[in-house]
Amino acid sequence: MASYEFTSAKVGSSVHLLNIIPSFAVCTRKLHFLQKSAWNRLAKWCPWLLRDEPKKPVKVLVTGAAGQIGYAIVAMIAKGLMLGADQPVVLHLLDLPVAANALNGVRMELIDAALPLLRGVVATSDEAEAFKGVNVAILIGGWPRRDGMERKDLISKNVTIYKSQASALQQHAAPNCKVLVVANPANTNALVLKEFAPAIPAKNITCLTRLDHNRALGQVAEKLNVHVGDVKNAIIWGNHSSTQFPDASHATVSTDRGERPVRELIADEIWLREEFVTDVQQRGAAVIKARKQSSSLSAASAACDHMRDWILGTPKGTWVSMGVYSDGSYGVPEGVFFSFPVTCEKGEWSVVQGLEIDDFARSKMETSATELKEEKSIAYEFL
Repeated sequence: MASYEFTSAKVGSSVHLLNIIPSFAVCTRKLHFLQKSAWNRLAKWCPWLLRDEPKKPVKVLVTGAAGQIGYAIVAMIAKGLMLGADQPVVLHLLDLPVAANALNGVRMELIDAALPLLRGVVATSDEAEAFKGVNVAILIGGWPRRDGMERKDLISKNVTIYKSQASALQQHAAPNCKVLVVANPANTNALVLKEFAPAIPAKNITCLTRLDHNRALGQVAEKLNVHVGDVKNAIIWGNHSSTQFPDASHATVSTDRGERPVRELIADEIWLREEFVTDVQQRGAAVIKARKQSSSLSAASAACDHMRDWILGTPKGTWVSMGVYSDGSYGVPEGVFFSFPVTCEKGEWSVVQGLEIDDFARSKMETSATELKEEKSIAYEFL
C-alpha cells in the first residue's frame, strides 16, 4: 500500500498520517515559495497590475524633440526608463515650426511603438501649448555653437530662447515642475530660467552634468577592467564645459574584498589628474570626431538617469553629479549653477557635505567657477 493511502487499521492509519503530515508541510512551503516568487516577478515586470489605483499620468515636456537627443529620449521616457516602470506619461514635444514635419514623424513612431505607459502625445511648435500643465521639463532645444562663433554670441542667442521658455514655464507649467536643462551653455541657460521663472523654485531647476559623470565612471571601469556598475561616487565639479573638473578621488569600486577606493586601485596620480580629467572633458569632442555628430544616445540616457535619481532617489551610499543653484557649499560662489555631488530622496536633492578637497581640486573648481561668473556677466548684458 502506498504511503499516501489510508488503511482501516488504527495503528496503520496513525503511521501513515505521520508520514503524510511532514510531506504536506513541505509541499505547502514549496507552494508558498512559488507563489511568492511568481508574485515578485509580476511586481517587477508589471507593477501597475498590482496597484489598487493606477498612477495618474505625468506630463513630460521635451524641447528640441525632433533632434537627435530628443528622438532618442522620448522612447526611453515612454518605456519607463526615466520615471519608473509603473508610471504612465503624456509626452509634450516642442520644436521649431521648420521641424514640424520631423516632429510629426516622431509622434507617429511613438504611436506605432504601442508603448503601454504612453497615454498621449502633444506635438507642437507653440510654447504655451507645449508647457501647459507639465510636471517635468527636459529642455534640449537651443542654439547650437557653429564654427567661428564666439562664446558671447552663443550665450546671447540662447538667452533669447531661454528667456522666452522661462516665460512659458512661469505661466503654463505645473507649480512644482522639475526642470532639466540639457542645451549648452547648460549652466547659464538654467540661470536665465531661474531669473525669469520666479514661480518655479530654484531647487526645481537643474542642468545636466550626469553625462560627464557617467563618462567618468566609464573611464575608471575601462582602466580597471571592471563593470561600470561596480564603480560609484565619481564627481563632476563646475561648469558643463572644458573647465569642468572630473574628480575620482572619492570614487570607489565594489570588489570581492568589499568597496575599495579608486585611488588605491589605480595608484597613479598622473593618470588621475591628467589623462582621466582630459579624457572626460574632451569625450564629447572625441565622439563628434568619430561619429561626425554630437553625443545623442549617451546624452539621452544621462538625462533619464538624472531625472530618475532626482525623483525616485539615489541608492544608499551613492551620490551623483547634478548642476544645481549654488548655496555656497565648498566655497563656490552663490548665484551660479554649479555641478556638485548630490544625493536625492523623495524628489529633493541635497549637496553632499564634508568631502575633503585638496589644493589641486580647489584650483580646478575655482577655474570653473570663474568661467561661470564670466558667463553670468555676459548673459546679464542681454537680459
